Amino acid sequence: MNLCVIPARGGSKRIPRKNIKPFAGKPMIAYAIEAATDSRLFSRIIVSTDDPEVKEVSQRYGAEAPFLRPAELSDDHTPTVPVIAHAIRTLGQTGQSFEYVCCIYPCVPFLKGKDLVMALHLLKKGQADYSISVTEYPSPIQRALKMDAQGCIHPRYPEFELIRTQDLEPNYHDAGQFYWGTSKTWQKNSRLHSSAVGCVIPRHRAVDIDEDQDWELAENLRQILI
Repeated sequence: MNLCVIPARGGSKRIPRKNIKPFAGKPMIAYAIEAATDSRLFSRIIVSTDDPEVKEVSQRYGAEAPFLRPAELSDDHTPTVPVIAHAIRTLGQTGQSFEYVCCIYPCVPFLKGKDLVMALHLLKKGQADYSISVTEYPSPIQRALKMDAQGCIHPRYPEFELIRTQDLEPNYHDAGQFYWGTSKTWQKNSRLHSSAVGCVIPRHRAVDIDEDQDWELAENLRQILI
């Protein structure tokens, strides 16, 4: 059996109540729940939250919220892995075990079920502990610039200054959408990026929503995509 865990705290300083704030007619977290449901991969889709309102909204859109997350795992500095490991252990106390577990972040309005299917397929090839969403940097990082105190710019990597951008190796960053691993991996390996295979998400569907301007960008992008 496969488990989906959506970690969704009630607190959010930069965008208040971000996880349940309305986005295109639905609470933001509804999109994560729907993508998990559409994938048809999970025997259970649960939301790990410390907030009763987040719990109620999540249940309304089809997820379970069988426990409230303890305060020590609900502050601004809590990493993802301990939260997922806690969910696995808590459900294990009721006699349930899962082979594969996917963490889906709550602010992923462009996530598709097929992304989750592909990522699980990559994980099952057995080349890494985790399978995570990544997207390509829009500009080659080898051509990055730095600025001195006088405002003058300098190549951060001078050896690449005269190389055509199309000849440079592409680089990727965490798209911040989802992470697949086995139950055992979540409970023993806290490094999501050191032993992972990347499932590439198109840049236009990998919007990291942390600030108000990110939210506005996502809303505008949705109008274009639908």
